[in-house]
Amino acid sequence: MACLGLCEQSKYKEEPEGFTLDGSVDWHGRPAIRDKSGGWFAGIIILLNQGLATLAFFGIGVNLVLFLTRVLGQNNADAANNVSKWTGTVYIFSLVGAFVSDSYWGRYKTCAVFQVIFVIGLVSLSLSSYAFLIKPKDCGNEQLECGKHSRLEMGMFYLSIYLIALGNGGYQPNIATFGADQFDAEHSRESHSKVAFFSYFYLALNLGSLFSNTILVYFEDEGMWALGFWVSAGSAFTALVLFLLGTPRYRHFKASGNPLSRLCQVLVAASTKCRAQMPPNEEELYDGDAKESSTTSNRKILYTHGFKFLDRAAFMSSRDLDDQKRGVHNPWHLCPISQVEEVKCVLRLLPIWLCTIIYSVVFTQMASLFVEQGAAMKTTISNFRIPPASMSSFDILSVAIFIFLYRRVLDPLVGKLKKTNSKGLTELQRMGIGLVIAIMAMVSAGIVECYRLKYANQGCTHCDGTSSLSIFWQIPQYAFIGASEVFMYVGQLEFFNAQTPDGLKSFGSALCMTSISLGNYVSSLLVSMVMKISTEDHMPGWIPGNLNKGHLDRFYFLLAALTSIDLVVYIATARWYKCIQLKGKYEENDESGSLSV
Repeated sequence: MACLGLCEQSKYKEEPEGFTLDGSVDWHGRPAIRDKSGGWFAGIIILLNQGLATLAFFGIGVNLVLFLTRVLGQNNADAANNVSKWTGTVYIFSLVGAFVSDSYWGRYKTCAVFQVIFVIGLVSLSLSSYAFLIKPKDCGNEQLECGKHSRLEMGMFYLSIYLIALGNGGYQPNIATFGADQFDAEHSRESHSKVAFFSYFYLALNLGSLFSNTILVYFEDEGMWALGFWVSAGSAFTALVLFLLGTPRYRHFKASGNPLSRLCQVLVAASTKCRAQMPPNEEELYDGDAKESSTTSNRKILYTHGFKFLDRAAFMSSRDLDDQKRGVHNPWHLCPISQVEEVKCVLRLLPIWLCTIIYSVVFTQMASLFVEQGAAMKTTISNFRIPPASMSSFDILSVAIFIFLYRRVLDPLVGKLKKTNSKGLTELQRMGIGLVIAIMAMVSAGIVECYRLKYANQGCTHCDGTSSLSIFWQIPQYAFIGASEVFMYVGQLEFFNAQTPDGLKSFGSALCMTSISLGNYVSSLLVSMVMKISTEDHMPGWIPGNLNKGHLDRFYFLLAALTSIDLVVYIATARWYKCIQLKGKYEENDESGSLSV
């Protein structure tokens, strides 16, 4: 690796410093000039944009269930169901945004268009709430009930929140990738900045949600819904304006065409040649025309062993040779080998991605069972009551602290211990550490629950506040979750960005969001299964309405056990994984595929 580092440095010196090396272009489609585009100037604009947009989104999402119950008069079950559908729709739209970006519009246009939709949805919600829904004024604060609403008013409400879902869902997977585009991965200094960007991006996301979860939640809880919605709309509009102001300084990558068709072409071409006799080495496989790129990406993907069946798509049969002599090329019968490698990359990513879903199950407990557990603990200091949901502030604080510790202490220390010119921990190593810390979080939560039950009033009718154990004993489990996020989610963002082909970068970011979505669904399924099994023989179950009569600790320990099993599978999968190899100005062999220290 030391030799590789020296070779890379010498190649940097040979390259003209004026232009970027990764194929990025400026607003006019010309090769991007390093000093006049991208870098931290554009990166900071995007970080501010992300923080403001996150504030706007969580200003709606964090209290949506209360708005449905207090203002629209829905019962708890219907409200929770509607919020789950809405949240799931956000993540589904993330796949739509990623597809449009990678295929047709590019990341800049996709981010701009979906942010406009996001702002329109927020303004529409603010207007309809102020004019129609919040009647009489200041209703929905638990003391004053709101009146009935017509179908038209309800239709306006649902149109507004689903415009918000469409706008935020289409924007989210692209803005992280677009921010990373501002740093040249093939330049020594900017490649390190690109890695740092993802940490700061996740920090900006958490700081935006912190404001929503504290200040905006307080106003909305007091019945000032319209004010909270208008603040969210203003924040989103400011984010959009800020994003557009940075237009002259952004670096861009051109859209690469429909990735689904490229993937399907490889599968069809390989299937039609399933009985073909393959050549002994890859040099004889079709490598594309000299006049065109072997893929629609900017950089060529080098050949890797594995998934040999797919190599048949690049095998030149007698029919393909005849077509070539006539100047005809059928992409559904013959594909360049680097297009085949695109499919291999996606197939290698899927097992890693599947292993992240269990972690998302653990992560979702912070917004559900952690809050219910906190409500059943002592939540008062003198005459001041601590809202159980506000304990998530310790998660955000933990994220900020561990991002600093990782970037400034742990990463440089590991780099020195490895005694190479490479970076410190690889993405796969960090994701594994995230799983370990997630196990610690669940064990910590389970232990706290055991002691909460020990000091609880078992005969209470409603268990809120019936345990003398202070809610501040929850701080360790929130801190562990925050630390695990820094290693898992930040590492996951970096990993999928680095390991997806150039034409599928936004799809990589969408995989991260889809993992969180599936984590929510798996968590709901797991809770349902646990309650069905644990309530047999007229037992109250592990998670009853009155937690003092249940065993929430057992559920936490179950999640710790499942995460431990997932960790074992993840380690095996990560050791099997082979990283993408790109050929640009120099051949890139990223360490992301290595799990060894």
